[in-house]
Amino acid sequence: MSSSLDSFEGTAALRRKVDLVRPLEQSVPPTKAAVDMPSGVFERSTWQRRYAATLAVSDFVVVSAAVLLSQYVRFGPTWTPPDYPQYYVPAYSALFIAGWLCVLAAFRSRSPRIIGTGVEEYRRVVSASLSTFGVIAIISLLLKLDIARGYLALALPVGAVGLVLTRWAWHRSIIRQRSKGRCRTAVLAFGELDAVEHLVSELTQNESDGYQVVGVAVPGYGPSRGEHVTIDGHVIPVVGDEAEMLRAIRTHGADTVAIAGTEHFGVRGIRRLIWDLEPMGVDLVVSTGVMDVALSRLVMRPTAGLPLLQIEGPQYRGSKKLQKRAFDLCFAFAVLVLTSPVLLAIAVAIKLDSRGSVFYTSERIGIDGRPFSMVKFRTMVADADRQLLSLLASNESDGVLFKMKEDPRITRVGSFLRRYSLDELPQFINVLLDDMSVVGPRPPLRREVESYDCDVLRRLLVKPGVTGLWQVSGRSDLSWNQAVRLDLSYVDNWSMIGDLLLIAKTVGAVAQKKGAY
Repeated sequence: MSSSLDSFEGTAALRRKVDLVRPLEQSVPPTKAAVDMPSGVFERSTWQRRYAATLAVSDFVVVSAAVLLSQYVRFGPTWTPPDYPQYYVPAYSALFIAGWLCVLAAFRSRSPRIIGTGVEEYRRVVSASLSTFGVIAIISLLLKLDIARGYLALALPVGAVGLVLTRWAWHRSIIRQRSKGRCRTAVLAFGELDAVEHLVSELTQNESDGYQVVGVAVPGYGPSRGEHVTIDGHVIPVVGDEAEMLRAIRTHGADTVAIAGTEHFGVRGIRRLIWDLEPMGVDLVVSTGVMDVALSRLVMRPTAGLPLLQIEGPQYRGSKKLQKRAFDLCFAFAVLVLTSPVLLAIAVAIKLDSRGSVFYTSERIGIDGRPFSMVKFRTMVADADRQLLSLLASNESDGVLFKMKEDPRITRVGSFLRRYSLDELPQFINVLLDDMSVVGPRPPLRREVESYDCDVLRRLLVKPGVTGLWQVSGRSDLSWNQAVRLDLSYVDNWSMIGDLLLIAKTVGAVAQKKGAY
């Protein structure tokens, strides 16, 4: 472990990956310097305790309001409804509220590990609420408790929705705080530079996640020499090797140590590191080395005394496939019926704006490579396809797609439809015809599929969707590699709850109009 950075500093591949500067003052002034941190960045325990206390109060208010509202709607403005013993109903409500709050605590819905993270926090809240009602239903049945079922049935949806909405509101508040440099998690990353580069890129990709990498430790580096690495515009000090980590935690104010590869520590070294970090109140996280795997597919499997991480296979076959199809049919039919006046108005506007048909059909490649005709409202001039060859030189995409922000073929009405994704409403007809799904990968063209490598072909294992991860993550602003990665992540991690969340996020993405052109 005594080798220095000079032993690998001359490697060309490494030089392309990270930029080592010595000293920092002699380099170009950084725009995102980890060494110049705003106040409050390292106060994780303070803001987390304050946030957890706020959640406890809001949970109490929401649960109490849901139960008391249900009691009022069912029994009226009285504490002693007729046909019930005196104070029977309010006592039941009090026990109901207390039980619900206890289950929320038992599910660790306010754990520092998940508060402010979004999806996992919402999942625990919903699971706790459903479990509460399952327990109450069983107890009421076994003890033959006399209580109106309508009272319970109303409290569940009102309370669960209220809890999720308040968590969402608090989460948005945390995101605003993080944009100002507060409520951050200060991370010290350890590993070989190429592995650390990838880890840092993932942690800092989304500012709303709240991660700030304050230092990098490299195996065999030795004591700190005042050097820095630049990763995705973030200038991060190299604090030394594993022997210097504990000192660097204190000097750089880190509250989390992230390890990209454990081979340099070994079993005893990791155990010793856990013991050293425990009295410091510092968390230890270890990268699994796998990408884009949803939490629901990761299962801790203790084998022969070792905590092994098992990755379960994707769930897009069998009964899950039938469940998704049933949801697609119901959702698509409801959307087409509810938006029928809008569809008619759009059709009239298209006919009045330019000559040509109302609809535009395009061949797309669906599940298992089967072609189908995708239906959209026409947003371009009638001969747009023939004009494409003359515009290829202006392609703004970095992949096989054609993208152009100021495409001259788009009509006035078409520009409005694209801005709010209204041109995609007829795709729900494709959903009814079983060509598409409500949520899925972006429907590709034949020429795109012909250029796919073996990895990208996994996109064709599921039906393309009207919306998906690509729709809520930037739409046309995404690079080709980003779009492919999102599609593959969806294929491997599909779940019904995930689809519902993506549909909800689509509404926000469309309202923001970001990446729509």
